[in-house]
Amino acid sequence: MVDKPSKVIIKVLRCFKMEEVFKDSPVKAKYSGPCDEFNEGQEFIIGTEKTPRMPEGFCPFAWDSLFWAVMLLRSNGDFEFYEDRGVAIWSCPDGLRPVIFKLERV
Repeated sequence: MVDKPSKVIIKVLRCFKMEEVFKDSPVKAKYSGPCDEFNEGQEFIIGTEKTPRMPEGFCPFAWDSLFWAVMLLRSNGDFEFYEDRGVAIWSCPDGLRPVIFKLERV
């Protein structure tokens, strides 16, 4: 880990409805609309504290998925498969109503 971690902005790019992912759902779901935890365009800032905390109002399942990518970016690491440095496009683990995020080191 670097001496001073960078801030990371998590931006909600897209919230999908189940019907946008599957023509016919592979399982019965209680709710088919987009995730009600997030809104497109919503942003969360991960600060420079030693151990980042899940932002208030953030879904714990999404946070669990994003955490290691946040840690890499805030440590000044990069994903080699992106031409742009300091960014990642990530999704939550909900396969029926995924939310797509952009993570960006600032």
